[in-house]
Amino acid sequence: MQNVRVLISGASIAGPAVAYWLARRGFRPTVVERAPSVRRGGQAIDVRGVALCIVEEMGILRAMRAAGTDMRGMSFVDAAGNELMRTTTETLTGGPLDSPDVELLRDDLSEILFQATKSSVEYQFGDSITGLTETDEGVNVTFERGAPRTFDLVIGADGLHSNVRRLAFGEESRFIQHLGIYLSVFTVPNYLGLDRWQTFHRGAEEMIGVYSARNNTELRAMMGFGSPPLDVDYRDIDAQMKILEERFARAGWEAPKLLELMRKAPDFHLDSMAQIHMDRWSVGRTALVGDAAYSSSPMSGQGTSLAIVGAYVLAGELASAGGDYAEGYSRYEAEMRPFVAENQKLPAQAKEGPPPRDIVVRAANAINLRHYPA
Repeated sequence: MQNVRVLISGASIAGPAVAYWLARRGFRPTVVERAPSVRRGGQAIDVRGVALCIVEEMGILRAMRAAGTDMRGMSFVDAAGNELMRTTTETLTGGPLDSPDVELLRDDLSEILFQATKSSVEYQFGDSITGLTETDEGVNVTFERGAPRTFDLVIGADGLHSNVRRLAFGEESRFIQHLGIYLSVFTVPNYLGLDRWQTFHRGAEEMIGVYSARNNTELRAMMGFGSPPLDVDYRDIDAQMKILEERFARAGWEAPKLLELMRKAPDFHLDSMAQIHMDRWSVGRTALVGDAAYSSSPMSGQGTSLAIVGAYVLAGELASAGGDYAEGYSRYEAEMRPFVAENQKLPAQAKEGPPPRDIVVRAANAINLRHYPA
């Protein structure tokens, strides 16, 4: 597979993961990423079930555990800050503290994956795909900044608002299913002095949460609210901040302080909780992986594990197909669809918080991984 050139869009989780496995199996992957470097920010994410076997085989499980959030517990407070409950056995973001799961910050996992692939994968930061034209010989790709190039295959690993999906499959509105909730995540100083702790306040339609990170030097703030789809550009940061300021103006607890600090946050992000449902994940020489193909939403707690498993299966099936990309893509879909379906059910099974633990564990292990020789 040494001459098979694969362009991968997105350098978060799914992109570097599929690049790792493709490079290990002799492909020539190139990752293009709109951001100027590995993206900073994002919430705490979980890796569990069969995904743990994959990251262990990649040799990064130890680094992931070392970067873990190491939470001691969580508490809920009322609008005045009075504690309503506390526990040292589980957290809202990560579940039971004695589980084998790994919880770490999204950007820490992205950095670990980048370090594991930078010597074998070409990275093209600060650029984005503008056009895909398929021919008998490959896919002619144009970029915002770089010169046009031709690749044998293209993989969209560029998230919920996938650029590759839009170019190859059509507008996002055909595939996205909103779940009625918006969530914002951003970094602020640890002005509350939290020590490996999470604190949450739930209002009538809003929820605020903060948890310590980076050896207690900072907090990741979460502000979520119920809403039908909003008419706002996901890249218009000022408009998004104004939405939060309006929604949380009377939310109580730490809302005023968080809204003040939000304006200085280096990594503000707001998006809807949504899933992607598609009849197919490939067309011609182009395929999708991770959230771009089958977002389960952060409400499932399984988006990262789906990305890791999907990357492993996609690369493995392409290699096993011996150059027949259509066969490789077909086998990838056949292997992954039942697993995706189980995990996309999880948000509907959540009531006041994350889905029940036994259901999550069952979904996280709902695939018998094939072994793909390197």
